[in-house]
Amino acid sequence: MDLRERLNSSRMSAYQWLIVGICTFLNALDGYDVLAISFTSNQVSEEFSLSGTALGLVMSAALLGMAVGALALGPVADRIGRRNMTIIALIVNICGLFLSATATSATELGIWRIVTGLGIGGILVGTNVICAEYASRKRRGLVISIYTAGYGIDAAVGGSVMVSLIATSGWRSVFVLGGCLATLSLVLVLVLVPESPSHLYNRRPENAVKKLTLIARRLGYTEPVDLNASSAEQENRAGDSGVLALFNRRNRRVTFVVWATFFIVMFGFYFVNSWTPRLMNESGLTDTLSMIVTVGLTLGGAIGSVVFGLFTSRWSTRSVLMSFSVLAAILMAVFIFTAQWIVLVIVVGVLVGMFSNGCIAGLYVLTPQSYSSSLRSTGVGWGIGIGRFGAIIAPTATGAMLDGGWSPQAIYVFVGAVLLLAAVVLLGMRGVDVEANRRPEVREGAAV
Repeated sequence: MDLRERLNSSRMSAYQWLIVGICTFLNALDGYDVLAISFTSNQVSEEFSLSGTALGLVMSAALLGMAVGALALGPVADRIGRRNMTIIALIVNICGLFLSATATSATELGIWRIVTGLGIGGILVGTNVICAEYASRKRRGLVISIYTAGYGIDAAVGGSVMVSLIATSGWRSVFVLGGCLATLSLVLVLVLVPESPSHLYNRRPENAVKKLTLIARRLGYTEPVDLNASSAEQENRAGDSGVLALFNRRNRRVTFVVWATFFIVMFGFYFVNSWTPRLMNESGLTDTLSMIVTVGLTLGGAIGSVVFGLFTSRWSTRSVLMSFSVLAAILMAVFIFTAQWIVLVIVVGVLVGMFSNGCIAGLYVLTPQSYSSSLRSTGVGWGIGIGRFGAIIAPTATGAMLDGGWSPQAIYVFVGAVLLLAAVVLLGMRGVDVEANRRPEVREGAAV
């Protein structure tokens, strides 16, 4: 039995959904982390007397760590295993969060935020692939969308908790809670999350058959595992390895489209999640109302991820992603102009979060299927890493624009225009079969 084929074609078991749930919780750490610095920005800025540009640099520190972590650790995950990488990355993330709570200067906080980001980058390249591989082909779009929704769910729930924590215990308590949540995640991974089946087939580490057999039993399969199944051999012959393989004849077109779209979408996404509390405050809302609007953004993000997954069961991933990027761009441009009407700004904020996070979900669905299994973490890692550079630039550029006299309204319109470019870039993936990365045919369920 080829375990991967069974996972693709069989109905998903309770254990598979448990793996998806844990990976979703792990992805939620990313949402919590971004909101942590966003919600504490006013208090951090006041305590360390920061300008807008300096605050932008502190807000971008973790994103720099995430970019470096995703770029460097994606290829490592393909070699040592996605589960092993997730465990190592969680330990790094835990250290960064707890140490952030001890910072006595902006420089010190920035350093520990970079460490935190390194951990998040490693977590994402491991869990995204694990989640995709333990989903059936029929449910993969929905599963990855649920995984992506973890960001918005934890940010919304965690954001509500942060408001109370900051008021009662100060900004440092936010990072302490984050460290505790990451520690709980580490325990769950150690006890319940198995290794990626494709890694075991392709790399064949010691006791690979034993590990695959144990996974099969936990999934309810009784047939013996065949490590030399023909499909696995074909995968190995067609498999790629190393960063340079992203640019071979089969992969280069997809790689450039994925990278450009990740950069654009994450630029807009991290701008709106990082700067909304501050810019809404600049537009006349109180600190509390600004945070409530931001929580609405993240709640909408959770909804948007699941909605995206439901749409992909009927339409191609690329088409849905293009539509979401256009709607996110339009809503981003009008969002700030609704700030004077509390109910309306919350409603529009939910929609902005819905479509912008839906774009992230689309990229997380599209990217793992765009590369062979032996290159999957590398492809996901570099896509996320390049995207994080867009995320890094967004908060820093926004701080500079604010210091340069740009109004909040002008900044939001500018970011909306940038998001429109994502739909244009995605036209470059027309006619590509993302599962096999071949042209011209597009199989059912894999159309882009």
